[in-house]
Amino acid sequence: MQNVSAPSVGRPRSGARRLPSASARDEILDAAAELFAQRGYAATSTRLIAERVGIRQASLYYHFANKEQILAELLEATVRPSLEYAATLADAEPVEALHALVVFDVGVLLDTRWNVGILYALPEIATAPFARFREERQRLRYAYRKLVVKCDHPEILADLVFGLVESVIGMRRDLDALPGTEILQQTVAAAALRLIDRTPSGPPSSRNLSGRKVREEQHR
Repeated sequence: MQNVSAPSVGRPRSGARRLPSASARDEILDAAAELFAQRGYAATSTRLIAERVGIRQASLYYHFANKEQILAELLEATVRPSLEYAATLADAEPVEALHALVVFDVGVLLDTRWNVGILYALPEIATAPFARFREERQRLRYAYRKLVVKCDHPEILADLVFGLVESVIGMRRDLDALPGTEILQQTVAAAALRLIDRTPSGPPSSRNLSGRKVREEQHR
């Protein structure tokens, strides 16, 4: 009896692959991030995302149930690494830990291939599909609050630091050219400490590393 293989999902992709070494799921996320950031979330359909990858919609739905799920995963990827890194700073001196977290967090926001952070303000983010993203972003905000100690109105100052970190999203959107990642990391971190009127007593080993470099070290 002749063996009949199961049908593949969709059709062979058209054209060259976006990210030759990546999985199909990652290629979909990459295409969606580009379209969401450049065209806007509302103006981007799953059909358009699939076309950008070079696959059919059926193939996209094999990996993601809908457009909301794609955006949720992209947004969570902008906060989860920093949240995990914050947990490693539990035993560090607060000012040193704050400096290190700012450096790392700015690196995460700048190292993403597409500026997904500009989508934080979408009204859709307040809906149910994005509940986990909102929860994780709030947990990251609380991580900053824990590190702003012995200050007047520490919660307000911590939220100002949090906003200062996320200001690089707007800089990335609005400026034709940005200084290097490490320059921005150090500048924002120094500004954060001035904001709370503190200075570090000694550099942690991660201070001069970009978010990407620290993440590489963590996964070795």
